[in-house]
Amino acid sequence: MQIYHLFGWFWLLNFIMALGMCVLAGSFASYYWAWDKKTDIPKFAVASSFYRTLRYHTGSLAFGSLIIAIVQLIRAALEYIDHKLRGNYDYFNFVPAGPGEQSEITKYLIKCLKCCFWCLEKFLKFLNKNAYIMVAIHGKNFCKSAKDAFFLLMRNIVRVVVLDKVTDFILFLGQLTITAGIAVGSFYWFERQENLNYYLAPVIVSVDLQLISDVESLILKGQRSRFIVFCRLLLFTVEDSERNDGSPEKPHYMSKPLRKLLGKKNKKRESDSD
Repeated sequence: MQIYHLFGWFWLLNFIMALGMCVLAGSFASYYWAWDKKTDIPKFAVASSFYRTLRYHTGSLAFGSLIIAIVQLIRAALEYIDHKLRGNYDYFNFVPAGPGEQSEITKYLIKCLKCCFWCLEKFLKFLNKNAYIMVAIHGKNFCKSAKDAFFLLMRNIVRVVVLDKVTDFILFLGQLTITAGIAVGSFYWFERQENLNYYLAPVIVSVDLQLISDVESLILKGQRSRFIVFCRLLLFTVEDSERNDGSPEKPHYMSKPLRKLLGKKNKKRESDSD
């Protein structure tokens, strides 16, 4: 029963994350693939995307999250086996309860398996994230969407790496700007307080709290921020560049600043797409 509930927890958690990714991808797709960014966008883009996802894509999300849940369950089993092979532990006296020495071969095999399944989980999460985007855009099943997303990224691997690094740099600048702003603001604020003997102490505490908040944001919310930038700039622009060439018959759907950034142009309809 513990294994059953642990597997159910992994599956439910990954399904909720997949649902959020697909809803965000659908809402961004309704904006990106609208020719007129002012009139063609639905009024309730997120609500419409949430409804479409629940009605048409629940099976794809459940299947993708199931794959991740199976890998996570295997990783949990490896951790449990590694813990048992090391020996039991007396949690009341905080001492080992009995001998439990591992051979070097066993340690090597356990570490190799843990490393392999960790890499597999990271790869599947990356693949699933792109598959959910393709599901939201085209409405195809999970396997077809994962295949299309994988080959689309492989055909544009250089652009994928560059945009991913740009995303990391933008997030770093954002965190650095917020921390510096709080440090300067708190310095001038506490400097004017006459009842403080050491005004630098609350400034240091404020900066430390902000740094802790930044780390927590990177851990808990960073993947969502990365996904937003990734979703809007990467797969959409890559597919837009492959599908369209900027001619009047096949104009690019990306905005004018984004076209300038990527070196793309629309012929004869540049003023209409602004």
